[in-house]
Amino acid sequence: MSLTEDFLTPEEEKEIVHAIHVAEQNTSGEIRVHIEAHAEKLPLERAKEVFHALGMDATEAKNGVLFYVGVQDHSFAIIGDKGIDDVVEDDFWDCTKDVVIGHFKNKEFKDGLVNGILRAGERLKKHFPFHSEDTNELSNEISKG
Repeated sequence: MSLTEDFLTPEEEKEIVHAIHVAEQNTSGEIRVHIEAHAEKLPLERAKEVFHALGMDATEAKNGVLFYVGVQDHSFAIIGDKGIDDVVEDDFWDCTKDVVIGHFKNKEFKDGLVNGILRAGERLKKHFPFHSEDTNELSNEISKG
């Protein structure tokens, strides 16, 4: 198996997808997770490429959020689209990133992602609350590269 396949068990992946669903009940924001073994670029740079490759910049409110994980590189990044960046403070993602990385340091990868995703949904609720007419614009499934 590859590094990305070994990173999380199928059951852990289901728990992460469920966390995305739960988080998106708080916000109209669209959350995705991407896991890959290695990238030649810095995590934030690579996360931006993946964000665009996954079509996350095509949401109506420009409120997509990507949790990017580079398994071999031990790298992690969270990025949000322009709609989010326009209304939140510069350090908006720092506390969420700290939660995820704190778990990652203890090899609690699933817990880190689940807690980070739920925190992101809660924090985005203020600027992008969930509305009953919201549609799920992006897949909740974990993408792998």
